[in-house]
Amino acid sequence: MVAPPRSAYLHIPFCHKRCFYCDFSIIPLGDSAQVPGSPGITSINAYLDLLHREISIAPRGPALSTIYFGGGTPSLLKKNEVGDLLKNLQRKFGFQDGAEITMEVDPATFFENDLNGYIEIGINRFSLGGQAFDDITLASIGRKHNCSQLIEACNWVNKLFKKGMLRSWSLDLIQNLPGLNFSKWIKNLEQAVHTEAPHFSIYDLTIEPDTVFGRIHKKGHLNIPIESEAQKIDFETNRFLKSKGFSRYEISSYSLPGHASRHNRMYWSGSGWWGFGMGATSAPWGERFSRPRTIAGYRKWIDQQESQLLEKSLSYEKSKPMPLDELLMIGLRRREGVHLEELAKNAGWTQKECDKNLELLEKFWLNSLNEGSLLKKNGRYFLSDPNGMQISNQVLIQMFLWWDSLGLD
Repeated sequence: MVAPPRSAYLHIPFCHKRCFYCDFSIIPLGDSAQVPGSPGITSINAYLDLLHREISIAPRGPALSTIYFGGGTPSLLKKNEVGDLLKNLQRKFGFQDGAEITMEVDPATFFENDLNGYIEIGINRFSLGGQAFDDITLASIGRKHNCSQLIEACNWVNKLFKKGMLRSWSLDLIQNLPGLNFSKWIKNLEQAVHTEAPHFSIYDLTIEPDTVFGRIHKKGHLNIPIESEAQKIDFETNRFLKSKGFSRYEISSYSLPGHASRHNRMYWSGSGWWGFGMGATSAPWGERFSRPRTIAGYRKWIDQQESQLLEKSLSYEKSKPMPLDELLMIGLRRREGVHLEELAKNAGWTQKECDKNLELLEKFWLNSLNEGSLLKKNGRYFLSDPNGMQISNQVLIQMFLWWDSLGLD
């Protein structure tokens, strides 16, 4: 069983529009999303009421050390709306001294004064959704902002950081976007480093079936880098950022010393967290639970929770621990990897079961170990960087085949 949860994620599902790669649980509001009296504002108010209700009926727990506002586009909320959510969380759980409080912000939704307002009510880390520094690319993926807006937003955030008003900030980028070949990507990466962001989240483009990109890709019309070029891009990203002092502490995360996201590290360590909001996932005691992805379904679930408290994963007494295969999957994303025997014994395995089953896992992983994509040291297994992290799925597939062969589910 995991330690009591000390982190909370709040899902803010509103966006101006859905990006072409996005399959998240969101509600597009159009360009009137921030216009007083608009249907968008009405939708936001109704949703926030549901979110406050969910926080209020959650089981109590220890003081929170990390809070994360994700989306969607949390920066569509006003300062007081974010502040009220923080007050509700503080009443429910309390905050540890020095808690990391992160908010995702979109370049097309705020001005410098808005950032000051968020800082006033307790936000101490921003995660800026940039994705690319190229107007053609940004338009082709459905982003609302352009390159000049992104640069301006980075300058605003970095100025506040240098003044000591922020603990840290992060910039999101996406590799292997349509039309973003090796040379163009390197220019984007150089521009990103020029912003002086102390943390980068760099994701590979994932093509989900029920998205604009998914439909275009199915027709064979999506111009994305081939696998060999994608690997070359990832290798150069890793090399370039390391040359600038960044450390890759998780497959998609790079930071300067002291700027790793505590909230991100919580997810990959197997710790528990509270999740609030439409489509949000929580795992306070290990077992994961995802809320309904529609506003109607979420409202119905809140009504049922208030009257019946049906969801067992939210209760310590009735919850189940996170399965061992899931702990291995998330742990292998981290630079430090996983100690197999420790995890297995914590999951209740005897020494005899550990010896037998983990020896079998090594056989499934034999090629990865021989090739050097997976490394072993003092009982700890971890992906090599960059080669192992580039082909992490191959290592994970072998792990899942091993798990299925045990027949433990």
